[in-house]
Parts: sequence; structure tokens; C-alpha cells
Amino acid sequence: MQTTIYKNRFTILFIGGLLISFTGYTQQMPIQTFPKIAGYVGIVHPIVTFSSDGTHTNFKDSYVVGMPIGINIWKNPKIGFSTEIVPFIKANSSGSKVNNVLFHPGVLVALGDGFTFAGRLAFETSGRYGFTPVFNKIVKKNKGSNFFVAVPLPARFGNNAASTYGIGFQFGVGF
Repeated sequence: MQTTIYKNRFTILFIGGLLISFTGYTQQMPIQTFPKIAGYVGIVHPIVTFSSDGTHTNFKDSYVVGMPIGINIWKNPKIGFSTEIVPFIKANSSGSKVNNVLFHPGVLVALGDGFTFAGRLAFETSGRYGFTPVFNKIVKKNKGSNFFVAVPLPARFGNNAASTYGIGFQFGVGF
């Protein structure tokens, strides 16, 4: 009789301990509230640009680099709004200068496993406009920041120039 009481007490304590440990674990998980605002900075390298005038690769006659600065506002875990400003610097044998600034608003769609699609409109100070689909992947997630890589696919029109389509590589840090 007494061993049955000890077994019952042990079972109750064991099950109670499990429930408390699971409850404690779920309380440690951060609760995300929306809307959620995040910022980021990065570097973007245009790799190649295609047009009816031919193919232009970065690093051939000049080097172009952009420095995106942006803010993401997530409405919920799946959908958000983003806007970024990207000054582009062009360097060649005669010197370097800011040759273009891009205003880049768009919609964010979380695809899961750290992947995000950004569908962006593009408005450049050079007089060109267009859109840029961007595929983004978080490669390292920290407590207060993350590192990401992205592949932008810019399409540009206007300003009496041939339509262009390109591929770039971007990396940065979000916080």
C-alpha cells in the first residue's frame, strides 16, 4: 500500500515537472507583435546588365557599387512593406563619383526558411524607372541582427535609353 502511494506521488511529481518545464520553455520564446519594424544596410554589386545595345559587365571599364539603406515594416509574419534608398558610386580610371541614387519602395513576402521575396518599384535620379524583383536569404540569424544575401534582378526603362535587365549580388546586415 505504501509503495503504491510513493509510486503515485512520484508519477504526479514527474508529470508535474514535465508540464512545468514545457511551460517554462514556451514562456522563454519571444512573442512577436505586429506591425514589426526592422532596418538594414548593405552593399550591392551589379554583376551584368543586358540591353539591345549589348552586354555590360561590372569591373570591365568601371566599377559600380551601391549602398542600400532601408526600412521594412512587417504587417504580419508573411507580408510587409519596404523602402530603401541606394546611392551608387561609379569609379573608373579618371576618378569616382555618385552617379545615381535609387528610390526603391516595394512589398515583402516571406517565403519560409529565411527566404523573402521583395517586389520593388524603381525610381532613379538618372531619369530611369522600372522594377526590381529581389530574392533574399538570411544566412546567419543573431539575437538582435541578421546577415543576409540577396539577388536583385533590375529592369529599367525610360530617359531615351534602351531597356536594360540585370543581375546583381547584395549582402548586408538587418537589425
